[in-house]
Amino acid sequence: MSRPLQALIDLSALEHNLSVVRRYTPRSRVMAVIKADAYGHGLLRAAEALARADGFAMLELDAAVRLREAGYRQTILLLEGFFDMDELAWIEQYHLSVVIHNHEQLAMLSAARVRGRLNVFLKLNTGMNRLGFPLEQFPAALETLRANPAVDQITLMSHLAHADEPRGDASVAVQLQRFLAAAEGRHLPRSLANSAAILRYPETHADWVRPGIMLYGASPLPGTPAAELDLFPAMTVTTRIIAMQTLNPGDGVGYGLAFRPGRHMRVGIVAGGYADGYPRHAPTGTPVLVNGKRTQVVGRVSMDMLHVDLSDMEDAGIGSPVTLWGKGMPVDEVAQAAGTVAYELLCALAPRMQKVT
Repeated sequence: MSRPLQALIDLSALEHNLSVVRRYTPRSRVMAVIKADAYGHGLLRAAEALARADGFAMLELDAAVRLREAGYRQTILLLEGFFDMDELAWIEQYHLSVVIHNHEQLAMLSAARVRGRLNVFLKLNTGMNRLGFPLEQFPAALETLRANPAVDQITLMSHLAHADEPRGDASVAVQLQRFLAAAEGRHLPRSLANSAAILRYPETHADWVRPGIMLYGASPLPGTPAAELDLFPAMTVTTRIIAMQTLNPGDGVGYGLAFRPGRHMRVGIVAGGYADGYPRHAPTGTPVLVNGKRTQVVGRVSMDMLHVDLSDMEDAGIGSPVTLWGKGMPVDEVAQAAGTVAYELLCALAPRMQKVT
């Protein structure tokens, strides 16, 4: 009998969440971000559900090739571009689009013998100070691309650092103003909005939007539950109780006996730990569902197991179903309790985690 832990991927939820993006951005093309194995959901599985997107964005060249070979004809954008000239042959062969964000990439593209013409997204650093050309270097970078016969369509892009902050955050306005000033009079397509900006800053939508976390049913807006945004969880991680223990007051449980109850307590031992992708640093009190009812993790999470409080759950026992996150237990809530973000939980699933649809 196989271990009961699994991640159920709901393709209909992905389709629904894409429709929410469309609802917010009716005049923009949608570049679905499926990097990191589609945020842990599975590249081809997610692409199938998101097939109506106008494009896909990722970092990994091999993943982009897999997508093309699976028959997807949409724009496929490499968000970090290319890292050496050898990759340009693959990019040309598979008709991939690339982000250009530094002078080294410009030089490699100028020196390469590319027979076709590539679509390029020129990235501006408008204030996040991660990737992109400083604004004073942008005109020269643009002219270099325009002079290159290997370059076809050029799209201008940037990335917002504070779009998840409350409406009216000054840094968003500053970044948008800088971007618009650089793009003015260029008559080129533009891309700026991530998930948070899609929901909160319609003035950033432009020609392409780049939804990521919202496609997978998590909220990009702290303090706003995904359900309030009409987003459905696309991943539900379930398991079962595999053993029971009864603790007396003062007894410890787990490594370091870090949790000691002040009363008699029934605890369930759950198949699932940090080797499966559950956060090791999740403290006592992290919410979990047992038999569809809320309870909490107690003690330290170990490699393969964790403990849950069953004191007020007389019907729970060995074999009872457990939901670590997903339907009925928002991943955002679990992440907040564990001091992290939903992105990390979704992307951190271990290879041994069985994924089913």
